[in-house]
Amino acid sequence: MPNAIVLHESGGPEVLRYETVPVESPAAGEVLVSHSAIGVNFIDTYQRSGLYPLPSFPSGLGQEAAGVVRAVGAGVRDFAPGDRVAYASGPVGAYSEERVLSAERLVELPDDVDDQQAAASLLKGMTVEYLVQRCYRVAAGQTVLWHAAAGGVGLIACQWLAYLGVRVIGTVGTDEKAKLAARHGCTDPVVYTREDFVERVRDLTGGRGVPVVYDSVGAATLSGSLRCLQARGTLVSFGNASGKPPPLDLLELSARGSLYVTRPKLGDYTSTREERVSSARAVFEVLASGAVRATVGQRFPLEKAADAHRALESRATTGSTLLVPR
Repeated sequence: MPNAIVLHESGGPEVLRYETVPVESPAAGEVLVSHSAIGVNFIDTYQRSGLYPLPSFPSGLGQEAAGVVRAVGAGVRDFAPGDRVAYASGPVGAYSEERVLSAERLVELPDDVDDQQAAASLLKGMTVEYLVQRCYRVAAGQTVLWHAAAGGVGLIACQWLAYLGVRVIGTVGTDEKAKLAARHGCTDPVVYTREDFVERVRDLTGGRGVPVVYDSVGAATLSGSLRCLQARGTLVSFGNASGKPPPLDLLELSARGSLYVTRPKLGDYTSTREERVSSARAVFEVLASGAVRATVGQRFPLEKAADAHRALESRATTGSTLLVPR
C-alpha cells in the first residue's frame, strides 16, 4: 500500500503523520494518479492549523501535484493510463504517493513542462493568473505593490507582470531575497525589515500610490497596504502568512479615497472545469514561452512534510517548495 501524510487533528507541523494508507480502485469518473512531485502551499498550513478547518479527521492534506495516470474508472474518456497530468485546488490529499480523484480535477501536462515545474507552478501560477487577469486586471504601464515578492507565488507574479509590461514594487525580508526578486522581474524590491514600505511606495510613485496591492502576508501588512493605495484603488488580500488580518473599519475605505477591498480564493475563480482548464493553459503558455519559470527553492522527502511546513511558516523559504515521494 502507498504512503501518505495523514492528520488526526489540527495543530502545528508535528500533527503531520507519515502513514501507510489504502487506495481504492477508481470508480466511475475517477482516476488513480501516482505522484512524482507535490506542491507545498501556504493554504496547506492554514488547513493543518485549523485556520481553514478541514471537513473531518482523519484527513489528507495538499491540493497540488503532478504525476502519471495509473488507472481510470468507467466513463473516463479524457485520460488513459500513462498520461502525464497535474492538478491544483480541490479536495485535499495531494501529500501522498498515490490517490484517487475525479477526472474533472485533472489537466493534461504538455511535453514541454516537466513534473517538478508543474507541481511547483500550477497552483501558484493559476493564483497569479486569476489575481492579475480577472480579480483586478492589470494593464501595461501600471505600477503594483506585491508583498512577499520572493515567495513561490511572488516570483511567478513578478515574472508574469514584467511580461505584461507592469512595474512591480515588491516587499521582501532580506537583501538576498531582494536580489532574487529583482532577477525575476521585480522592478523595485523593498526590504521591509529595514525600510518603511509605505514611505518607499509613496517615494517610488511620486506620492500617488498604486492602483492595486496584492497582499498575501495579512496581519503585518494590511494597514500599510491600504495606505499605499491611490484613490479608488484596490486591496487584494489573498493570504495570512503573518496571521489573520484584523477586522477592517469600512469607514477607513472612504476616508482613504473610496478604496475597494476583496478577499478572493482560487476555488471561486476555478469553480468549473472550463475555468480550471483555461487558467492552467494560461500558466502552461507562459511557462512554455520562457516568460515565466518556477523556481524550486527547496525539496523535501514526502515523509519530511513537517519540516517543509516549518520552513514555510518561518518565511525561510524562497520560490516554490516541493515534496518528493520515494
